[in-house]
Amino acid sequence: MATQRSAGQSSESNYSARHLTVLEGLEAVRKRPGMYIGTTDSRGLMHCLWEIIDNSVDEALAGYGNEIGITLHPDGSVTVTDNGRGVPVDVEPKSGLSGVELVFTKLHAGGKFGGGGYASSGGLHGVGASVVNALSSRLDVEVDRDGKTWAMSFRHGEPGVFAGDGPDSAFTPFEDSSELRVAGKVKKGVTGTRVRYWADPQIFLSTAQFEPESLVARARQTAFLVPGLGIEITDERPESVDESGAPTVHRFAYEGGLTEFVDYLAVDAPLTETWRVIDSGTFTETVPVMDEETGHLVSREVERSCEVDIALRWGTGYDTAIQSFVNIIATPKGGTHMSGFEQGLTKFFRKQIETNARKLKAGTDKPEKDDILTGLTAIVTVRVPEPQFEGQTKEVLGTAAVRQIVSRAIVKGLTERYESTKKHDKTQTAVLLEKMVSEMKARIALRAQRDTARRKSSLESSSLPAKLIDCRSKNVSDTEIFIVEGDSALGTARPARDSEFQALLPIRGKILNVQKASVAEMLSNAECGAIIKVIGAGSGRDFDLESARYGKVILMSDADVDGAHIRTLLLTLFFRYMRPMVEAGRVYAAVPPLHRVIVQNAGRKPNDVIYTYSERELNTLLADLRKRGKKYQEPIQRYKGLGEMDADQLAETTMDREHRTLRRVRVEDAHAASQVFELLMGNEVAPRKEFIIENADDLDRDRIDA
Repeated sequence: MATQRSAGQSSESNYSARHLTVLEGLEAVRKRPGMYIGTTDSRGLMHCLWEIIDNSVDEALAGYGNEIGITLHPDGSVTVTDNGRGVPVDVEPKSGLSGVELVFTKLHAGGKFGGGGYASSGGLHGVGASVVNALSSRLDVEVDRDGKTWAMSFRHGEPGVFAGDGPDSAFTPFEDSSELRVAGKVKKGVTGTRVRYWADPQIFLSTAQFEPESLVARARQTAFLVPGLGIEITDERPESVDESGAPTVHRFAYEGGLTEFVDYLAVDAPLTETWRVIDSGTFTETVPVMDEETGHLVSREVERSCEVDIALRWGTGYDTAIQSFVNIIATPKGGTHMSGFEQGLTKFFRKQIETNARKLKAGTDKPEKDDILTGLTAIVTVRVPEPQFEGQTKEVLGTAAVRQIVSRAIVKGLTERYESTKKHDKTQTAVLLEKMVSEMKARIALRAQRDTARRKSSLESSSLPAKLIDCRSKNVSDTEIFIVEGDSALGTARPARDSEFQALLPIRGKILNVQKASVAEMLSNAECGAIIKVIGAGSGRDFDLESARYGKVILMSDADVDGAHIRTLLLTLFFRYMRPMVEAGRVYAAVPPLHRVIVQNAGRKPNDVIYTYSERELNTLLADLRKRGKKYQEPIQRYKGLGEMDADQLAETTMDREHRTLRRVRVEDAHAASQVFELLMGNEVAPRKEFIIENADDLDRDRIDA
């Protein structure tokens, strides 16, 4: 009986019965690809690549092979290589197909269905290779095994022979039986698999393309999760080669495990060491199993094991970064393992805080999950045979029994840590509880503050601080607020500003050191509270950059040691509680001059005024003036503070957009920056003392205003 052929195949010949057997499942994949890969845009294209890569990773995870290569070719194809065992090449007796053809043409075929091939794996649904094959205009696979290189090619999932290179060359499908051809020889003991495929343009959108940033991130992540595995990415596409034509190459290999991964992800200074929790548990579930006698699926109760490996540490910041994995496959939307992790953490720390309530001055309040997770960086991984995912994209783990196993594991691990008699463990566990209680109190205080604000009379025109001198413009991109030191500086800055777009907020000297203070103390501090109110975008996790009332925040302090200290304290406040402002490049430091030099001119020509901003610049200027025979008034005016300047001088040098100099504050490396803040402003005195001793020889006494 003649059967209509699929798109892209010759209409001159008919399917044989064999064709129907091979393609009956893959035609469904081509008809509804979204059921298997989610979408047909770039995300779907990347998902296909992950499926092939995951097969190679599973080999390394099982202890076979330690190298994976990924090459993006100029023609749009991609090659994935590994040095694992190689796809089986012998004939599978039930189907009569070689292992290679079975894996690449049959849905739900492979070594991942309880047959002993893998204890746990990433490509769990067993559709990865066959789905990628079905959605490819050409796929070539080569297997090094048994001293030979075996090869087979496919078009839209159908095996056959291409007359040349590339997907557009003539293709002849096999009619009666497939041929797994021998393409060469390899040394004894050499094994591995190479898969090259061209995604089908009939399936994927024309805008779909590989995402190198996502690929690099995934490769780095996998190298962390599988210690000892080397992954190399070579991008040969025209947009990625350099001037000499060399491709872009990334290589990742880490001997450390989850501990190293957590340290890489963390961006704040550590409050605790990176703790490791490793445990396991068992559960039973009823699953369909193939009965060898009848050849049918029958439901049987089987015992499963679940291995749990968690690395976690708390830092001084307020951001939470948790990544979860099942059999090293990322589950960005969580699942039962994540809910078990959060359930165990909340249960354990609520009990600890309740037990130590008097010592911690926690009262009867209970911490919420967010109070506990604040500042946490964690990796949660589980290994489960045949886990149940919600959908083929594997973004959510659905195996219910995993929740309690993970919860018990984290409670057990933390209990051991809190029962430790080691001094450094006791110190860290105590500090962590204090941090959580502080976050709890801050949340309660913030809620009370919001409730008070809501109860305020609608007749009140503004809740902004009375000392704020606002500007007229409401155009955020054009406005700027100067945070100035003291009333004397305010008195000079007020007539010097352009009231259309420049606002002023005076502060009293040195504000609270928020690196040492709790969130509650920061919120109750008048100066810190005023700054946060005036910026108008909230603080900490609630900070919303879009709500900021000013385009620029300019810190304008005196050009002396006290001024530098005040500027550092202000930067600490912005870095810890309004970091998006810094990251967006909207925080600046004003640069007022240190000296005013009046150069005397002969005759009636008015004298010249020159400002200098450092002692070196002043000395260079005076030397130049003397060399040219120019006279200058003495003594030279040295500005001790902004209040000593006239309004026109301050406007000309520091506030006028046409003449001023501003230093933009940026956070190029948040991790390094947070370490510097912690060193200079944190609770640990010993590292700061060591830093001062090591750098004492670099101190220039002339720079000290005393």
